[in-house]
Amino acid sequence: MTDISAHLPPIRWWHSRGVRRFMRHHLALLGFAMIALLVLACVVGPYALPYDSLYIDLRARFAPPLSGHHYFGTDPLGRDLAVRLLMAGRVSLLVGFSAMLLSTLIGTLVGVTAGYRGGWIGAALMRTVDGFLSFPSIFLVLALAATLRPSPMMITVIIAVTSWMEVARIVEAEVRSLREREFVQAARMVGLSGRHIMLREILPNATGPIIVAASLTVARAILLEAYISFLGYGIQPPLPSWGNLLNGAQQYLASAPWLAIIPGAAITIAVTSFNFIGDGLRDALDVRDDHI
Repeated sequence: MTDISAHLPPIRWWHSRGVRRFMRHHLALLGFAMIALLVLACVVGPYALPYDSLYIDLRARFAPPLSGHHYFGTDPLGRDLAVRLLMAGRVSLLVGFSAMLLSTLIGTLVGVTAGYRGGWIGAALMRTVDGFLSFPSIFLVLALAATLRPSPMMITVIIAVTSWMEVARIVEAEVRSLREREFVQAARMVGLSGRHIMLREILPNATGPIIVAASLTVARAILLEAYISFLGYGIQPPLPSWGNLLNGAQQYLASAPWLAIIPGAAITIAVTSFNFIGDGLRDALDVRDDHI
């Protein structure tokens, strides 16, 4: 008997069954709630606190957490750590989301083109991907960050340029499995252009793996920004980021450990939450059982 489902395009990621699967993934829901609260706190929180991120009170230097209105304590200059943490969260999350969007765009374009065209074009593109992957990305990030001016926009571009390869490989494999499906052959038979088939027929059916890869790329981008800022090559003071807050706290680990613990906890919560979301999306968007 002919499998009718083989003639149908894959079920799109927004299918209600995928939503129900995601809602049953408790860790993914926890991660989504944590990211929502973190973003809301970073956007609204600085306006609700009584101090500015650059306000210096030398009399309150190294105040421990829960000291008066300094809920997270103060830094070596007497600046309120809570408002600086939230302002740093704006920068770190913005860099993470922006780098994810840019790297996903580059990786998707390369992956779709390589997967659909195949031949020497696909081989050349994927060997380029392999070439980037063969070079340790952290050294490339540090080299670029040390050479170029370390502004938030430049750090975003550097992270995106070193993070698109995984997305490209995932998309290329998915597109290669879709290009011989019956709905693609039917599109060719009616005379649709290759660009139309790639962007309007194949790409919408490959969004599941792309979304999963994008959610994990945000976590990686936040970690990379924190890493290069911690080493002094990333976001530069007085503009705060979670990474340079850790950089400024390393010499006070014994006397004022909260200076490192609090931004470190923020990074851990953000990265773990995005990984939980990625796991939930992977389970929710797995359509292998949807055609049974």
